[in-house]
Amino acid sequence: MVRKLAYLLIILAVLTAAGELCGLLLPTLSWPFTVSREMSMLHIVCADQNNSGLLTPQGKFLWFGWACVLVMAGAGLWIRLKGPRRFRPTPITKRRLQRFKSISRGYVSLVILLALTLLACMDQCLVGKRALLVIQDGSWYFPAIMRKVYKGSTFGQTGDFADAEANYRELKKQAGQPGKPSLVVMPLVPYDPTGDSTNPGSEALVVNEEGLVCEADGKPYSGLASRLHKDEEALPHISYKFRKGKKVDRATGWLEDRTEVYSATYENNKIVAEHYNGPGTKEDFLKQTDENKISRIFYHPAPPLKGGHLLGTNTQGADILAYLYGGLQVNMKAAIFYLPIVYFIGITFGMMMGYFGGMFDLGMQRLIEIFSQVPFLFIIMIISDMVPLHMKGMFLIISLLIMFGWMSMTYQLRTSTMKEKARDYVAAARVVGASTNRILFVHILPNLVAILVTLVPFSVSALILALASLDYLGFGLPDTYASWGRLLNDGLADLSASWVVTSAFSALVITLLLVTFIGEAVREAFDPKKFTTYK
Repeated sequence: MVRKLAYLLIILAVLTAAGELCGLLLPTLSWPFTVSREMSMLHIVCADQNNSGLLTPQGKFLWFGWACVLVMAGAGLWIRLKGPRRFRPTPITKRRLQRFKSISRGYVSLVILLALTLLACMDQCLVGKRALLVIQDGSWYFPAIMRKVYKGSTFGQTGDFADAEANYRELKKQAGQPGKPSLVVMPLVPYDPTGDSTNPGSEALVVNEEGLVCEADGKPYSGLASRLHKDEEALPHISYKFRKGKKVDRATGWLEDRTEVYSATYENNKIVAEHYNGPGTKEDFLKQTDENKISRIFYHPAPPLKGGHLLGTNTQGADILAYLYGGLQVNMKAAIFYLPIVYFIGITFGMMMGYFGGMFDLGMQRLIEIFSQVPFLFIIMIISDMVPLHMKGMFLIISLLIMFGWMSMTYQLRTSTMKEKARDYVAAARVVGASTNRILFVHILPNLVAILVTLVPFSVSALILALASLDYLGFGLPDTYASWGRLLNDGLADLSASWVVTSAFSALVITLLLVTFIGEAVREAFDPKKFTTYK
């Protein structure tokens, strides 16, 4: 088990480095290099771009990405060379694990959370606007896992798409046509979590024998509907207002460049007055589209199942399912960086306070009390206002959360360390000449694992809630990151689009419930009273 973990870390480090050197965008593994590219503090711009193959084409040395590679490789090598050969749980640990499995609510929650984590690791292979595979004239392309951006002209697209990045969703519709790819394979959700606004969707209405405009179930339609220039873009030609299937009130018409040139007034499905001031004749303008081909346009935020969006869209036109997936990834990545650092600081200072005591203990307690009284939200507001836009991101937010997140666990570790240092095994370690570091981290720390394991799930839930709260208030991550808190804010700002706030609230509550159920099960399973006999 231990060796497998070591080999896994080494393999992941090698794949991450090889992917960067080969220009690949591997799911999850390439994320450290992607973040290093985006944030100026995480890379170094070199004047001489020809000295090393480690530089990007823009002359950037991505030190953060390479540091993550070294950490993974170093951890794998250390575990392989210095770590135990196999994991041998003690009888008490086995009973604790069995007890945890017997608590079905916590065990099932852990399985579900691990499944969600696995889905989040699939990244652009599951959710993204780039195609997984494009076959064009016998050549195979893999845009989703390549950093290279393919232009639309590569796949036969013309117009605005020729010199821009290819629109793979349109290519999917055109697959098999002359001059177009023979096969286009898209991810399960073909939208990016952010920065991928889609065109409004549309739904065709039916004109019955009586000339009434009806919905698909035959019910006369009431509301706005339009004749469209282009169905795929939901570009309106003439927009009408219907009441029980009949045209009423004002109608408006536009050219393809969205210039308003036509207006008319209807009463009981009959035209009363009309005016046209565009190029050509009115008759030519009206013949541009079929008068019996009328569609209902779903402007953003669009409801679920409309326009190919399972959960609908938000006010910016982003697919909500893709946005929720991006928010899940952000929470997972934040936890990966937040937990090790916070627990390293908290464990170190908490154990030192309990072991040394005296002035060091009193000084640290007073320092923690001072920091605990600092208004966290005000600090975030001040720093967010002072830091330049290009320096804002997950790195800054996680750093601020770490500054205040380590203090809560120190008192528990302090108390447990004070109790453990009075035991005979610590005195024996001192007699044989063990150093302070060895006593703390080799002898005492293993006896505090039960406390740490119990605290981890609640730290995760606190982190998720903190990120959502800051984003809801507007002091969190930039718009380039998907955030459940920001989506919740958008939904509450427009309660008529109830699916937006419902999706954000459901994702947040379900995730917090899963983590809380796991935490309660772990706390009960590792409760020492369950396995202690008093005499």
